[in-house]
Amino acid sequence: MNIRRMLLPVFALALAWAGHANATTSNLQSPAEYTPTVTFTLKTDIGAFGMGFRGVGGAIDGQLNPTLKVPAGAIVQINLIDGDGSMHNIRLPDFNVLSNDVVGKDASTAVVFRADHDGSFDYFCNIPGHRAAGMDGKLVVGEAEAAPKATAADISRAPDDLPPPVGDRAPKHLEFNLTTEEVTGQLANGTTFTYWTFNGKVPGPMLRARVGDTVTVSLHNDAHSLMNHSVDMHAVTGPGGGAAVMQVPPGQTRSFTFKALKPGLYVYHCATPMVAQHIANGMYGMVLVEPAGGLPRVAHEFYMMQGEIYTTEPFNTHGHLQFDVNKLLAEQPTYMVFNGAVGALTTDHPLKAKVGDTVRIYFGVGGPNKTSSFHLIGEMFDDAWAWGALANRPEHDVQTISVPPGGAVVTDVHFEEPGKYILVDHALSRLEKGLAGWVEVTGPKDPGIFRAGN
Repeated sequence: MNIRRMLLPVFALALAWAGHANATTSNLQSPAEYTPTVTFTLKTDIGAFGMGFRGVGGAIDGQLNPTLKVPAGAIVQINLIDGDGSMHNIRLPDFNVLSNDVVGKDASTAVVFRADHDGSFDYFCNIPGHRAAGMDGKLVVGEAEAAPKATAADISRAPDDLPPPVGDRAPKHLEFNLTTEEVTGQLANGTTFTYWTFNGKVPGPMLRARVGDTVTVSLHNDAHSLMNHSVDMHAVTGPGGGAAVMQVPPGQTRSFTFKALKPGLYVYHCATPMVAQHIANGMYGMVLVEPAGGLPRVAHEFYMMQGEIYTTEPFNTHGHLQFDVNKLLAEQPTYMVFNGAVGALTTDHPLKAKVGDTVRIYFGVGGPNKTSSFHLIGEMFDDAWAWGALANRPEHDVQTISVPPGGAVVTDVHFEEPGKYILVDHALSRLEKGLAGWVEVTGPKDPGIFRAGN
């Protein structure tokens, strides 16, 4: 029998308990300063909501991921109790604080540090995957507001920002106007990036037509742009998907007209060299060409796309990040995101539905490089039109579906049980690069479908 393997969990548990008595300290000057002036207790919790820190005692009692408010210069002690038996810790990178791991139910540890600069700062569990699952809160020092002020514009498109169904109508002539804008946007809390966009958001607007429509697309390149931009639409039959006649210098406008010949969900993107850079910086969107008679009605429709961001600085660096062409060519993204930013479809714009609703998700991959294994944790796709090919019959009861760069899928999901469902790429290490979304479903529980045991 391997004695070392048997003893490792015991040692880990002992260390976790020892951490309670021997608190980790950071940025303190002398033993006299170890005495905390503010103390909080957090207990880890796992439930239908995901993972989180639950406040214990005082004003934060019972709150999930409570905002911890302290005066400037306070010496802060945070006690961490393992409430669920899994391994956890707590990290506050802005104060150089990382606790011991707690391992086993009711194991505990503590950290002590001086809150020596004002503002709103993250605390979170540093175990891989736990922050993405919900273990993320705020420490507010001084007079800062509880929610951090955005350091740049919110460039993430809300998933319910899409045009209504076409329905059963005759073909007609449509006109769509796109503007390319280079904007500084919020990539993550405290982190900004220079995005290149269609209409100021990522993804660009969803364009909606029906088969047989004649469509005119006008593209205006903002006068403040530093680059030429263009548009290549996969729904177009013609040279370059339109890009051959749509290379637009700053301050100019060009247009083209095409006939929507085939139904489907199609990606569009900038096709100005270096094409991969323009796409990686946010220049992608989708065109939905509905079949004659339209699509079956559903309670909610949502629009989301997966993208990659390549920066010189490592993941979770604060400040303004720089695009890295070498990482792009090596296909090593620093961030992977839904709708342009970390948290775009979790804390910022989660998808919302009710028990009994059927939800349709129009999902595409801007890329430019990585294939997505699109998956909804805790549900199946009742219907899935693979590759966005709406002329085909959908597949049924699909767990995970592969979507290549420049590809798309249409999925319908009927929700029978309330809870928080997580949208992921099932290449799950990508969660650690920011790739997650939530579907928050409210309504009555059905114990005949799902119930917890003892």
